[in-house]
Amino acid sequence: MAVTSTMIPLGSIAPEFILPDTRTGQLVSLQELKSDIATVIMFLCNHCPYVKHIEKQLVETALFYQKQGIHFIAISANDVLNYPQDGPLEMKLIAEKNNYSFPYLYDESQVVAKDYQAACTPDFFVFDKNLSCVYRGRFDDSTPGNNRPVSGQELKNALNHILANTPIDPNQQASMGCSIKWKKNA
Repeated sequence: MAVTSTMIPLGSIAPEFILPDTRTGQLVSLQELKSDIATVIMFLCNHCPYVKHIEKQLVETALFYQKQGIHFIAISANDVLNYPQDGPLEMKLIAEKNNYSFPYLYDESQVVAKDYQAACTPDFFVFDKNLSCVYRGRFDDSTPGNNRPVSGQELKNALNHILANTPIDPNQQASMGCSIKWKKNA
């Protein structure tokens, strides 16, 4: 069932975290991964059709903006007991298969997802150089089956404004996708 993101207040400060990168096995922190320009934190998972729908364009978008100093961080927080296809080994394989140019972190405790109020996959949060939220919402208006082209335009617009040092329109649309698969009793 599709759900929408919770849209944290603009200006919220990015919660700190230390999580394992499934590609390297190393623990990494937000402080290590953040950019002095902007940092995009994305909640993804392997099996979600909404993520698969945008994946190719997302990888291209990340590559383009990484060359301009913007960092991207992907996090998966799904309950792997009930969704084993979203486990760390499978995350590593997906990241390698799809040439992710960004770390793909595993939030086993789901604390980070809760701290960010992430609700769905994909869910996007953009933080400025001070780690203040300037954008939260969707990649674009394309979803599986709606026949709109995947462009990433809404995320790109926010990133372009950051690069131009111009204000980002606060009228932002919630992301829509698969609900994060929360652990029972968590």
